[in-house]
Amino acid sequence: MPLIADKDREQLQKIFAENLTAPVKLVMFTQEFECDFCAETRQLVEELAATSDLVQAEVYDFVADKAVAESYGVDKIPAIAVVGERDYGVRFYGIPSGYEFSTLIEDIINVSRGESGLSEATVAAVADIHTPVHLQVFVTPT
Repeated sequence: MPLIADKDREQLQKIFAENLTAPVKLVMFTQEFECDFCAETRQLVEELAATSDLVQAEVYDFVADKAVAESYGVDKIPAIAVVGERDYGVRFYGIPSGYEFSTLIEDIINVSRGESGLSEATVAAVADIHTPVHLQVFVTPT
């Protein structure tokens, strides 16, 4: 049974057709046993890739493909790296459902365009940061 309803899939196809300018890879890490929501996250990634020729899915086993996971800095699963012309460091851990699904769609668009959507002032302020910063946003279903 699909996770993305037909009506929503059609809307995603239109959104991607109008907004994607370059290819995007959804690099998903999973494993077969004892991973909550791994199967559903993989299905979601594959369904998203089926909505546009510019969205590709790559699925790796977190254990068997440890070197690939390390190359993306992935240390937990399920995980999705959203990668465009380059890797901007956009990662989703857990299943991007509910409000997080729309965030994933916006990130796919932004990565495709190579743009962050930040104002020039914010980009300039970030450029002045010269020490490493690790940002994480935590959400919980309600």
